[in-house]
Amino acid sequence: MRSLGFTLILALFAAAACGLASWQWVGGNFDSLLGVPPTPVGNQLYPDFSAADVKHIEVLSDGVTASFSLGEDGWRASTPWDDRMDPRAAVKIINFTLGMRVEDVARVDDVDRNKVGLGDSSISIRLEGQSRAPLAFYKIGSPSPWLATVKDIDEPVPTVFVQPRDEDRKYHVYTATGDISELFKNKLAQLRDHHPFYFNPVILQKIRIRAEEGELTLGRESPEKPWRVVKPLDLATDPVAMKTLIEGLFELQALKISDRASLPLPDANTLTKTRQIALTTFGSDTETVLEILPPETPGSRSVIATVSSRPGTIFELPLKPELNFIALSELPLAVNDLRDPTLTNLNIQSLRGFLIQPATGAEILISRTPPRPWMATIEGSAAEANEERLFSLLKAVTESRAIGFESDAATDLTPWGLHRPFLKLRFLGQNNQGLELAFGIDGKGAYFVNRLGTPTVMGVDPSLVASIPVRPYEWRHARLWSLNRYNLKGIERISRSEPALDLRYIFKTEQWTVNQDGKDVTSRLDPLRANAMLSVLEGLKVNRWLSPTDESAITALATPSLIFRVIETATDDVGDFTGLTTREIRLAPGSSGPNPGFYYGKLSSDTHPFLLEMEIYNRLATNLLESP
Repeated sequence: MRSLGFTLILALFAAAACGLASWQWVGGNFDSLLGVPPTPVGNQLYPDFSAADVKHIEVLSDGVTASFSLGEDGWRASTPWDDRMDPRAAVKIINFTLGMRVEDVARVDDVDRNKVGLGDSSISIRLEGQSRAPLAFYKIGSPSPWLATVKDIDEPVPTVFVQPRDEDRKYHVYTATGDISELFKNKLAQLRDHHPFYFNPVILQKIRIRAEEGELTLGRESPEKPWRVVKPLDLATDPVAMKTLIEGLFELQALKISDRASLPLPDANTLTKTRQIALTTFGSDTETVLEILPPETPGSRSVIATVSSRPGTIFELPLKPELNFIALSELPLAVNDLRDPTLTNLNIQSLRGFLIQPATGAEILISRTPPRPWMATIEGSAAEANEERLFSLLKAVTESRAIGFESDAATDLTPWGLHRPFLKLRFLGQNNQGLELAFGIDGKGAYFVNRLGTPTVMGVDPSLVASIPVRPYEWRHARLWSLNRYNLKGIERISRSEPALDLRYIFKTEQWTVNQDGKDVTSRLDPLRANAMLSVLEGLKVNRWLSPTDESAITALATPSLIFRVIETATDDVGDFTGLTTREIRLAPGSSGPNPGFYYGKLSSDTHPFLLEMEIYNRLATNLLESP
């Protein structure tokens, strides 16, 4: 007969077995009692939720607990401050949690937690969903000496010791990829948003600025429409400057933030001298106003500011450039910094002509009737225009930017020499739509421009004025001559660096013969190089025409480095042979040295020298003979 004690022991074992069975039936396994198996190496530590699921974050570090929740206006802290959380920090925490990949794992009992930073000095992070259900709960310890390799990342990735604190996962310590420990220094101060503005640039509608130069307002009718200066004048804005301003406001960050109660409030007199930057988004009538107090001293590198959306917070903003910070002095906050500085907004496709009117010199009309080419009409004579000069001029007047705005209400143009402009440009488009620019020069030699019909005077760079071709010869077509290999009989090439070559050409057979120093060297001639040289001569275009009195060109061409004498057959009007003609081109370097940037040239039958690009010269001067 069994003893009563043994019977009781059997009963206890039976009860325990029933309890474990019930536990497994409810939970599906024994993980909550015995702990889940460790996450395998190579797997994500927390793969079972997405970033959108996270609605609450709690961080404990250095004895400070911070609690954050996601609301309609973004992440906000309830402790240790009632203020906005830096949304960038929230993203880093969530992405770090989701991105942790296991590199190694050990039982807790096998690890000295103090040595891996998982003791009292560890950082504790808890992520929760909408209903406060836990999504992840873990401690971050010290950086691990192991560097991991991650796909699509060139550099090795740091790793850190992590211990999950979820009820059924706290029995293992992991080495996991990533490390965001820097976020949690200085009693979690970096988690508090140091950016005074928090806005979506896409829905930004209005920017109001009150600065030393006055008050101005920028606005746009819809997110698709361009920004304009609305006040004090209706002006187009510079897209580059607007991008700089909006990106700068978005990235503007305080060097330090404090609670309003810790600093005395400025007096009323100080508030009247503050600068302001106010933002309004589409669908809202409420401004978010950044109030910037005057600097304490003229040499101050920072200023104190407040923002209306965070009345309990004081910002110390960089006034002068600081490493890794946007300074207020770097933001374009004046109307002349933000307005469009381009001289014109010409529609090149609709342009039908323009008139160049120098104060001293002939008028030059450049016009076209599609599909005909552009024509230059000067003193009643029309010829095909130099397209290189045309495109250069159009590029200059459409891309050049004012270097200063002198006035938007000028009634007397005398101070800028615009009462007697030295040059006018008149552009005419389709349907007689056009504009006229007048250029003046003041007593100090500075250049200015005024768009006729407006009171605006802008300063312009002298290089713009110099780029406008006002001399008739500058508009000559770039083609140097008409050379046809059908009529070609021969080419004499005389060079300072080698004996002269006398090349003869037969068009029917496309064959060359060549003599050098009275000897037939045809066997050494490379016909491909000779044909390439001839192709360059046939289509030779000048880079720019020069004045007949250009002293530099005259001096250089007195001792040419390369001479071409082209011998051709001449015919009369009915095509009968009348004899041979010779035309000569002289070329000389534009400067001393082995690689001059350009070459001077002159055709014997033309009074005007020209400029030629170095690349074209080198192709003409190429060695045509193989070594003996």
